[in-house]
Amino acid sequence: MRFLRLSGANPIWEEEKMIIGHKIFGKGPEKVIVLHGWLADYSVFEPMFPALDTEKFTYAFIDYRGYGLSKEIAGKHTMEEIGQDALGLADHLGWSRFHVIGHSMGGKAVQWLAAKATDRVKSGIAVTPAPACEVPLEPEALPIFENAADIPKNRGMIIMQSSGNRHSEAWERWMIERSLATTTRDAFADYFIAWSKEDFVSMVNGVRTPLKVLAGEYDPHLTAEVMQQTILQWFPNAGLEVLRNAGHYPMIEIPINLATICDNFMWSHR
Repeated sequence: MRFLRLSGANPIWEEEKMIIGHKIFGKGPEKVIVLHGWLADYSVFEPMFPALDTEKFTYAFIDYRGYGLSKEIAGKHTMEEIGQDALGLADHLGWSRFHVIGHSMGGKAVQWLAAKATDRVKSGIAVTPAPACEVPLEPEALPIFENAADIPKNRGMIIMQSSGNRHSEAWERWMIERSLATTTRDAFADYFIAWSKEDFVSMVNGVRTPLKVLAGEYDPHLTAEVMQQTILQWFPNAGLEVLRNAGHYPMIEIPINLATICDNFMWSHR
């Protein structure tokens, strides 16, 4: 959007900066940007809210273009766009330095930010993250993912299978409803390409930002072994922890434990 600013006798056209949709939670001195995954918006983190330390931290939960609070914002739906929108929000909030937490696709964005804004990111936490390389999918699984934008039951299959097929059908229905309510069809389809196909390993390789990588015990795809073969190879200051009794959605499955792990790690790198 353009707007007119008067400077003396001379009118000047300027571009109004778009600020990505977000929710601020907390009032602490340490600033945190939180990035959600592919299936739904920031609301998947809400089970963690009672356990987050709002006296030590201020959290900014972002919704990507086409999702949740940003559903009406057009975009290209790429990893770089997610990262640049996060940096734009940090600038808007006056945050010169901050921590970053990201889940799944958001964990891939954490790696992008750690490399692109090394001087600004104090620490990163990648929760069951997609690595910064292309993520191969089994031939039988690929159509399920590719068609999930148009077939709701595919979203449920992905959710259940990625959490070890351990949870109730009621939870599956709730997650499908949340996904459909908080995403646009085109953004959802585009972001699948972003997290599964984009490769920026050359950019992240050797980045020394402190990084905590969290793998779910019951996540069949983004396993501890995958993390060791990818992210831990690229980031010399990365450490791995396996989350017990969790699959791909620890913010819902073990919210108190995850909140405690995240807060403790960020506080140690303040």
